[in-house]
Amino acid sequence: MELDKQSTVKTYNNKTYYCPISLAMDLVGGKWKGVILHYLLSGEKRFSELKTIIPEITDMTLSIQLKKLEEDGLITRTVFGDKPPLKVLYRLTPQGERIRPALEQLCLWALTL
Repeated sequence: MELDKQSTVKTYNNKTYYCPISLAMDLVGGKWKGVILHYLLSGEKRFSELKTIIPEITDMTLSIQLKKLEEDGLITRTVFGDKPPLKVLYRLTPQGERIRPALEQLCLWALTL
């Protein structure tokens, strides 16, 4: 695949990227973002549900990664109630949903290793 160098310059969230892979990796790279997105592909989840299905992640790391994914527009956080215990649900945004094919292909690739 050959891309025109001019067409690869992209600004997203007030940051300029000169390679589309740099942008993609900034949004979903790292140890946990892709894993969180993978589990949200099946539908909205509470923090405790994500913690249960990703037992290796610490509460602090999960909280930080969820905030980053929300800031980047890939997930939404919906709070129900106004007194503790609050019910908070995380789900993919339409933008986050667009990563589904890439994550599915990564899963298939990993299963062949």
